[in-house]
Amino acid sequence: MKVRNMTAGSPLKLLLAVAFPLMIGNVFQQMYTVVDAQVLGQAEGYETLAALGTCDWLNWLFFGLIQGLTMGFTIPMAQAFGANDEKALKRYVGNSTVLGLIISVALSAVAIFCVSPILSLLKVEQELRPIATSYVRVLFVALPVVMAYNLLAGILRSMGDGKTPLYAMAVASIVNIGLDYLFVMGLHWGVVGAAIATVIAQICSCVFCFLKLKNFSMVRPAKADFILHANMCRKLISLGVPVAAQNMIIAVGGLIILRVVNPLGAVFMAGYTSSSKLYGILEIAAVSFGYATSAYAGQNFGAGKRERIWKGVHVAAVMGVITAFVISLCMFTFGSGFISSFITGEDPEEVKKAIGIGCEFLYIMSGALPILYLLYVYRAALQGMGDTLVPMLSGLAEFVMRTLAALILPGLIGYLGVFWAEALAWFGADVILIPAYYLTMRKLKMK
Repeated sequence: MKVRNMTAGSPLKLLLAVAFPLMIGNVFQQMYTVVDAQVLGQAEGYETLAALGTCDWLNWLFFGLIQGLTMGFTIPMAQAFGANDEKALKRYVGNSTVLGLIISVALSAVAIFCVSPILSLLKVEQELRPIATSYVRVLFVALPVVMAYNLLAGILRSMGDGKTPLYAMAVASIVNIGLDYLFVMGLHWGVVGAAIATVIAQICSCVFCFLKLKNFSMVRPAKADFILHANMCRKLISLGVPVAAQNMIIAVGGLIILRVVNPLGAVFMAGYTSSSKLYGILEIAAVSFGYATSAYAGQNFGAGKRERIWKGVHVAAVMGVITAFVISLCMFTFGSGFISSFITGEDPEEVKKAIGIGCEFLYIMSGALPILYLLYVYRAALQGMGDTLVPMLSGLAEFVMRTLAALILPGLIGYLGVFWAEALAWFGADVILIPAYYLTMRKLKMK
């Protein structure tokens, strides 16, 4: 395990040193997500793929809550590491661990209980509900494992270690893909087999990160560090809840879109789901730049080096836009082949129609990628400096834009309005984030 002090040296080299391993790690993560969908689509048909699509945003609702909380929890860790405050760092790790365990167990119980009512509310077709329910309930049982991995990986990233999460994702990807073929293709366990494979893979990545961290004394808390302290818990919650709320607001907007598209039938949902699965590939580099920017801004904020934040965020924004254009070009060139790899069925016309729908959505998202990449960079910069309120407001802007577009545009331009809702949501968030970042930096410069 190699930690990285980001308060000195070239911002470009430091950001790339953290972002690139995270990027490769996210490739592995998205690889097994995509393979899940491909294996199920090829083995079970487009109806099963459509069923997975009906619960995508439901998954993100609970996974996003956990991801947001852990991202908030690790902000003061990055600042304590930048300030070389080992005592505070250990106490944040210990308190975050206890809070994470309590919250994830509670979320798991709520999620399992809410599956059926939410799928009913989303107007999921009756024949697809049992498939979707079986899949997500297995995943929701393992929410404490998801919390553990996100917290462990967040601790590593806060100290500038992007390689260990990369190796963890590589291990998880290999395990998941192998078990997908065994459980789905070999044993014919269907969606339950795919879900079990994902859970086992998550456990492997969690264990890998834990084994790497346990020998690093700077973040190894003593028993006393696991005792919850009111002030420290208040700070962790104040940072984690707004990020979690931001993700929850975005997820609710996505659920509203699902309520709009679910009645359009299994063929539409198969195309919509295939492109939605590829969305994870589109944002791989954006997520990586975001994590790197958050760690960079947090460490330099803790060290009091405001000018370095300005330079580093500018570098990250430029890198993000260039990367977005490259990925967009690749998707416009090869996207149709990717989409067709997900979808099979007995009716060639329906398969062709589903592929066409998936390509339309993919091309719209690909064209708007630079907007998404700027969103990740500026949101991460604000969060790294301890501002989680503005990013939450940007999530609200995403929700408003996505919801209004999904409800209004289909009446004007047909189902394409649902696809444009995603790009407009990203634009709405940028309208909040970018001016807020420059205003924050101006205030820091005046101080």
